[in-house]
Amino acid sequence: QVQLVESGGGLVQAGGSLRLSCAASGRSSISSNMGWFRQAPGKEREFAAGITWSGANTYYADSVKGRFTISRDNAKKTVYLQMNSLQPEDTAVYYCAATFRPTYYSDYDAPRQYDYWGQGTQVIVSS
Repeated sequence: QVQLVESGGGLVQAGGSLRLSCAASGRSSISSNMGWFRQAPGKEREFAAGITWSGANTYYADSVKGRFTISRDNAKKTVYLQMNSLQPEDTAVYYCAATFRPTYYSDYDAPRQYDYWGQGTQVIVSS
């Protein structure tokens, strides 16, 4: 089992920044591929960013590319999502997710690929 706990959400003005953290514990959590997803009210959960277990490769949705940066510190068992130039459309609950399955690059954006999810952290961007 892997437990994931997100933190760092909050209220920010448009153009501002936030850094989300996802602390992992349990089964060899440092060897998992990780993803950040988000879900706005009335919308489906969507992929934001993903990172391989080593941190060597990262993947982004077009909507956040150039503004968000995913990273990880395996010594701290923590994955981060640095969010800059935030816009009201970034308002959502943000979830981190983990998978131990071999993950092809095109599968990082698929929620079904992930077996473990955190409880989410709310991000609200005001205009």
